Order: sequence, then C-alpha cells, then structure tokens
Amino acid sequence: MAVKDFIRERFFPHIWCPGCGHGMTLNAMLHAFDELGLDPCSLVMVSGIGCSARISGYVNVHTMHTLHGRALAFATGIKLARPDLHVVVPMGDGDATAIGGNHFIHAARRNIDMTAILMNNRIYGMTGGQFSPMSGRGIRATTAPYGNIDRDFDAVKLAEGAGATFVARTTTYHVRELTALIKKAVEHKGFSVVEVMTQCPTYFGRKNRLGDAVDMLKLFRDGTAPLGSPALAASPHLIPRGIFVDREEPEYCESYEAIIRRVKE
Repeated sequence: MAVKDFIRERFFPHIWCPGCGHGMTLNAMLHAFDELGLDPCSLVMVSGIGCSARISGYVNVHTMHTLHGRALAFATGIKLARPDLHVVVPMGDGDATAIGGNHFIHAARRNIDMTAILMNNRIYGMTGGQFSPMSGRGIRATTAPYGNIDRDFDAVKLAEGAGATFVARTTTYHVRELTALIKKAVEHKGFSVVEVMTQCPTYFGRKNRLGDAVDMLKLFRDGTAPLGSPALAASPHLIPRGIFVDREEPEYCESYEAIIRRVKE
C-alpha cells in the first residue's frame, strides 16, 4: 500500500479554499493510515456536513456522508454492526459541539471504539462564516459583526469530562505530531478524540485580521507548547498540545457482545 492508494483521485481537485487547513489534516490522516499498514477495506469514514465533512469524499475507503451533527450516531450503528472495522469520524467544531454536541458527549460516555477528529477552525466555513461554539469571546464573524459574546468550549476538557479514554490536541502547523497522534488514536481501544487547531483564512482569518494562511500557521507555532514543556511552564497562556488522556476502560461493543453471549448461554 501507499498513501496514494487511500485517495479518490477522480474527485480532485478538492473544494477547499487556498490555505485551508483541512487539506493538511487529510494529508496527515492518510499518512497515519499508511504508516499503520491499514487495509482500506478495514476502514470506514463517516462525516456530517461542513467543509471538514468533505474529507470523506476524497478518501478511498468505505465512506458515509450523513446529516449535520449526526456523524457519530451513524458511526455508532456501523461499529455495533461491524465491530471489526476501524471507524474514523472527521468533524468540524460546529458539527461536533453545536448540533452534534449531544452525540459527541454520549459517544465519549459509552467509550465506543471510534476515532473522532475534531477540526477546530473556530468558524462555520461552508455556510458563510458564522461563529461556532469554539469561536470565543471578542471574535468577529458574519453573525457577530461587533464581536462574539459567547464563551467557547475547551474541546479537550469537554471530551475528557464526557469520558473519552484518549484525548489529544495539536495543530496543522505540527504536521508530524498530527500524524503521530492520529496513529495513536486509531490504535487505541475506546473513544478517541484528536482536536486539530486548523486555519480558515477565508472567514476566520479575514474577519479577525489575522493575515493569510501562513500568518495563521505562525500563530499556531508561537501560541502553543507541548504538555510538560519548559515553554508551557514559563508561559501558561500558551495553548497546550499533546496527549491529555490515555487510559483503558471497558469498550462498548465488547461489553454489548458479552451480554449477548451470556443471554445465549
């Protein structure tokens, strides 16, 4: 296998804007699949609606493009029916924590063996630049021209509090780290969440005068630091990156199968 074997070349060029971080996330994801030596027939990618959700159309594995915010619900059904498959769910920040917020916390609570890749560009990109639950106070958007007053979610704390057994965060600037974290998430038995801080120069960057894609990537470079690093200790205002949770808990499908076996006996 090679990375190109995971790509549906007939659907290229992609629809993302120049400089969008979703293509960088796709690149890291494909390299993770390749380095793990996964058979494309063993993979299912389920997505909802939004810029991030279009990833499933470009990947040459089993895919399902579903309803806004409901990707995890569809993915849960697939995993229960075929627990032998690797199920990966790419989501945007609005898709995961707004309309899909309830599905997100309950998938984490159940600890069902899936990998949720949460691409956090802090904006609704496909529908015109509305603010999302991850935008934060003071951020400008088409639906907040004078500045947003809503507090934002911390995706890592939300996933951890809901019970996810693997939780990590990185950025599109840290490409090798992103690939490594996706690999660990896919290998983990249980509900895994990888938050990817990603840039949207078209809406978020332009509305908030953050410059172009390169400028936004530099912000990720300079505004984050690895967990446990001297840089983070010296500057606690930096956003931490790395693995926040990695523990073993009973997995949902295995627990469900154990009940079926016990009833049959």
